[in-house]
Amino acid sequence: MIITKRVTFIAKEGSEAKMKELLSAMVVPSKAEDGCIFYEIFQYKNNKRKFMAYESWRDESALDGHKASSHYAVYKSSYEPYCEKKYSDELEVLG
Repeated sequence: MIITKRVTFIAKEGSEAKMKELLSAMVVPSKAEDGCIFYEIFQYKNNKRKFMAYESWRDESALDGHKASSHYAVYKSSYEPYCEKKYSDELEVLG
């Protein structure tokens, strides 16, 4: 079953560039992972502090592999000092 998530990050004031750097570093290695269907990071044009990760994975096993990757570990251990708020939504494709 395909898993699709949207993760929203709000950078702390003055930390926009560092959040952009950390999140952007996830794109290429995540796309190369087995089971990655789609993975992109977006920065809102009307609010430079707001970022969104949109990702789809083949199944739970692929998502677990992503969470066990070295690039995910770097992100996970680094983003909190620059992030004011983070929340995620699991999405269901209709149709």
